[in-house]
Amino acid sequence: MSAAQVAVQSSPDLLAASVAARLVTRLVDVQAAGTVPSVVLTGGRIGISVLDNVQRAPARDAVDWRRVEFWWGDERFVAAADGERNDVQARRALLDHVPVDPARVHPFPASDGQFGTDVDAAAEWYSAELANHAQPEDHGPVPCFDVLLLGLGAEGHTASIFPESPAAYEERSVVAVRNCPKPPPTRITLTFPALTSAHEVWMVAAGADKARAVAMALGGAGRVQLPAAGAQGRNRTLWLLDRAAAAKLPTSLLRLPVS
Repeated sequence: MSAAQVAVQSSPDLLAASVAARLVTRLVDVQAAGTVPSVVLTGGRIGISVLDNVQRAPARDAVDWRRVEFWWGDERFVAAADGERNDVQARRALLDHVPVDPARVHPFPASDGQFGTDVDAAAEWYSAELANHAQPEDHGPVPCFDVLLLGLGAEGHTASIFPESPAAYEERSVVAVRNCPKPPPTRITLTFPALTSAHEVWMVAAGADKARAVAMALGGAGRVQLPAAGAQGRNRTLWLLDRAAAAKLPTSLLRLPVS
């Protein structure tokens, strides 16, 4: 796994804009190499702000959006039209505004979908969907995503892997999560074997309430105690922060924005 690099922007708005620009550049570069890029999207205020910035970016149309595979890191197990779903928010912010190929958009099942309220069956289906898209060179049942976007909670959770939760110990690539400490209590999440399959993991965090978790994760905390610490890319791990989220980091970890 790759060592973490840290880049800090002065405000949440600048952070979202810089991550959006970085994402557009990465997608264009992968397509220029003749490959269909795959990206894992995240929810949350800053994650959706990134997508909104992509949608409004002057370089947006440099990406051939029909040739991008979209996945999600986790999802609230609620009805398909529920505005709290990460995929609903992502569609409103970006996907409804660009010419995506619906066959390349892979949302998690909803609680009113084909599996009804059987969240375990929904998780198993998503795991099979990932396996169906994995290539021999991926060396496993999950595609090697080009970019995997994540956020983190103030207590250190990422995706829907919460500290000391059963999901933090899982070897399956996708699992159902029950009794989450924040609503809604039932979710589906990628686990560490899937998160760490990505070529690049980008952890995006803004706000002073995230500063302690950021410092712990980059200070050597274990991934069961602090799941955000376990999100590492095969080739690159970026922590993309605003100044408030980086406030508790030692100066030795701070860098100018990385290219």
